[in-house]
Amino acid sequence: MTVTIENQTLPELTTDELSRYSRHLILPEVGMEGQQKLKAARVLCVGTGGLGSPLALYLTAAGIGTLGLVDFDVVDASNLQRQIIHSTRDIGRKKLDSAEEKLIALNPAIHIVKHETMLSSANALDILKDYDIVADGTDNFPTRYLVNDACVLLGKPNAYGSIFRFEGQASVFATKEGPCYRCLYPEPPPPGLVPSCAEGGVLGILPGLVGVIQATEVIKLILGKGESLVGRLLLVDALNMRFRELKLRKNPECPVCGANPTITKLIDYQQFCGIVPESKEEKAMKNGIPQMTVKELKRRKDAGEDLFILDVREPFEYQIAQIGGKLIPLNDVPQRLNEIPREREIIVQCKSGGRSQRVAELLKQQGYPSVVNLAGGILAWSDEIDPAVPKY
Repeated sequence: MTVTIENQTLPELTTDELSRYSRHLILPEVGMEGQQKLKAARVLCVGTGGLGSPLALYLTAAGIGTLGLVDFDVVDASNLQRQIIHSTRDIGRKKLDSAEEKLIALNPAIHIVKHETMLSSANALDILKDYDIVADGTDNFPTRYLVNDACVLLGKPNAYGSIFRFEGQASVFATKEGPCYRCLYPEPPPPGLVPSCAEGGVLGILPGLVGVIQATEVIKLILGKGESLVGRLLLVDALNMRFRELKLRKNPECPVCGANPTITKLIDYQQFCGIVPESKEEKAMKNGIPQMTVKELKRRKDAGEDLFILDVREPFEYQIAQIGGKLIPLNDVPQRLNEIPREREIIVQCKSGGRSQRVAELLKQQGYPSVVNLAGGILAWSDEIDPAVPKY
C-alpha cells in the first residue's frame, strides 16, 4: 500500500540533507525520490509518551518533513523509565515542549506542529485532516476508537501500536483494502477489566520495540516499499522474545469501515467505552461502596481511631511504599477472608483505587457490613498527605 503525498512537486534536498541522509540515499528502496517523499510527508503522532517517544525520534531522524504532535500532559518522574524523549530536567514541563526541543536538536530541519489538546470528537477530524498518516501512540480505549474512526472517515492510514506489561501489538488499520481497529475489536472491554500501565506496569523497553515497528510501518507506507502490516496483527512477547502474527480480515459488517457503515460521524467515545462522568453523589459512593478521601483517612488516624486498613497490593509494591495496614494481595483475598474481621469497618486501599474498589465490592457481597474504598490509594496519599511516600 502506498500513501499518496498531496499533489505537489517533491521538495529538493539541500546539500546538508544529502549528507545527513546518505545511508538512505544509497538504498535502492529509498534513493533520492524516496527521501524526497519523506521530506514531503506529514505525519501525526498521537501522544508523546512511551510509544510516541521512539516514533517521533525515529521519524524525525529519518527526515519526515512535518511531524504533528498531540499531547496535553506534563512530564512526570514515573514517565522516564520508558518515555525516552523526555529527561529528568523536563519533569513538570509540558510534554509537547520537551519533545519539540529534543526533536529539533536531533534534526533542525523538522517542522513540528504542536496540538496541545486532548483529542476528542469535536477536534479530531480538524486535526487529522492535514496529515498523510496517523501514528496512534495512545494508552486508552476511548482514544483508540476515536483515532480509528477518524482515520476511516478521512481515509488516513493508522499505524497502530499498544503495550502492556511485557506484551505489545502493532498493525496498520483504516486503509481502503484492509481492516480497521473495530474489525479486530468490535466492542471495548468493560471498564476496569483491563488494568492501565499505571496499575499493571510495563517493561520500559517494550514501547521502544513497538514504537520503532510503528515508525517502520509509517516510512514503508510513504515509500510504497515492502509488505506493510495491513491485514496482519504483529504480537510481541518481550519476556520470551517471540513474535507472532495473526491474519486479519476486513469485516464486511463493520459499523465504520464495512459495506454499509452505521457510524458516519464521530460519536461519544467515553460513553461507548462505558465511561460516564461521576456526579458528586457517585464520587462519594461507587457501585454501592463509600469512597473515603486520603484527607479523611489522615484525620481519623490522627484522632487515634482503631482502623482496619486492608492493603490489596502485591508484596513487592508494599516494599516500595506503604501507609500501614494488613497486606493481603487481591488474588488471595477470597481464600483469606478469615483474616478480615467482620465486626470492624474495613478500609481497602491499593496503589490508585481500582483494585481496592473490586475487593471492597467482593467483601460487600460476602456480607461485610462496613466496607470503604480509599479513593486514589497510595498515589493520592503521596500527593495530598505525605510526599515522602514514594510514588511508583
